[in-house]
Amino acid sequence: MHYVDMSKVVETSAYLKTLSQDKDDFSELLRAAGDELAFYNWCEEVLQSYIGMYTPGILGVFLFQIRPARPEVDEWVWVISGDLPTAYITTEDAPNAACALDGYIGAMEEWVAAVEQGESVQNLIPVNAPPTPEYAQALKVRLELLDQHILADYQDDLAQTGPAE
Repeated sequence: MHYVDMSKVVETSAYLKTLSQDKDDFSELLRAAGDELAFYNWCEEVLQSYIGMYTPGILGVFLFQIRPARPEVDEWVWVISGDLPTAYITTEDAPNAACALDGYIGAMEEWVAAVEQGESVQNLIPVNAPPTPEYAQALKVRLELLDQHILADYQDDLAQTGPAE
């Protein structure tokens, strides 16, 4: 199992109770994240869900504890959902939501670059959109906004690689 900083997440049902508005938005992002995991045969069941980062109307970075269907699958996985393609990120290099979002942005930027260069996206992060220049450009703009206006506020978390000593 990879290290996950549980001090940086809140159980989703507890977090939902703290929201005075945006409950429907949050619930929709959580549902989309759960649907992403349900798509894969390596996830037998979701055991628990946590929120690591939430920006209403834009994105949620969720941490799930799952019952893996295969022994080589980690029991913890991040899922990013929102106004962009939903995707999972392993906890291997992502001990917190900021690192998961950073990994997501990097993987999606690779997809954008491949599309822009006319290369195959087959072995890249799955994106539920056609690999066209129009989609790539729209995604590129969203990724830049995430990087500059959301991830920029989490620089301390990006430096974290393991438990504090």
